[in-house]
Amino acid sequence: MSRERSRSPRRHRLAGKVALITGASSGIGRGVALALASEGAAVVVCARRKELLDSLKAEIEAKGGRAFSKVMDVTSRDSVHKGVQEAEAESRGSIDILVNCAGVMYFTLMKNKKYEEWQQTIDVCVSGTTNCCGALFPAMVDRKCGHIVNISSDAARTIFPALTVYNAAKSYIQVLSKGLRAEAVGTGVRVTDVQPGDVATDLIVNNTDSEAAAKVGVTIGKTIGAEGTRNSFLDVSDVADVVVYAVTAPQHVGVHEILIEPRDQMFGDPTSVST
Repeated sequence: MSRERSRSPRRHRLAGKVALITGASSGIGRGVALALASEGAAVVVCARRKELLDSLKAEIEAKGGRAFSKVMDVTSRDSVHKGVQEAEAESRGSIDILVNCAGVMYFTLMKNKKYEEWQQTIDVCVSGTTNCCGALFPAMVDRKCGHIVNISSDAARTIFPALTVYNAAKSYIQVLSKGLRAEAVGTGVRVTDVQPGDVATDLIVNNTDSEAAAKVGVTIGKTIGAEGTRNSFLDVSDVADVVVYAVTAPQHVGVHEILIEPRDQMFGDPTSVST
């Protein structure tokens, strides 16, 4: 299970803001939703698992925050646009902050022809991120304010064994973020690319390529980070804190990229597992 630390009272630096978080039912997305809510933002938590979204919404509200839950499939443009429209109507405000956390990760070797897992990686990481940016970026430009945070990975910077398609998908998100920043110059819209290394999350290694999993030393059916040491895996709260830092920076400050890894993770270490 992902590790989450308790949060001290915040200064509500995001009071009056509305933030939409994808992939919010677990892992980094859940942590980001809790962090932004603790800063006073009204959060729209989006994912496919309604029961987990409802539980998160109740937890945020029990702490005095505002939350709205939306079942959303980021791979579907219709689902994304419908969810955004409903979220803005219910929250009675435009989406000020978008945090794209939805993602999947499969360990596969190209020679083993895992086409379905590759396609799902592309659908969620590439198409999903693009759909959400496309749904919200134009309106942000028109309003001359807004912030998009894309959660990519240190896998966008270097190649890890058995993650070739995932590497490519996360590299796409990195380039997409740079392109959006170029389009946003002079509009007041900010774009941040957060690149986490190894994170202890609820992500289960459930792919079918046992050869690929063995190559990087992970066990199918085990939770990522379940057996890691404190210094070899980040908490989801660590990544969430970075997101808070970016979105609460002064308006004239652009936090373009943040690489965040465990202290003892060697960048480019072929034995490390990116999340």
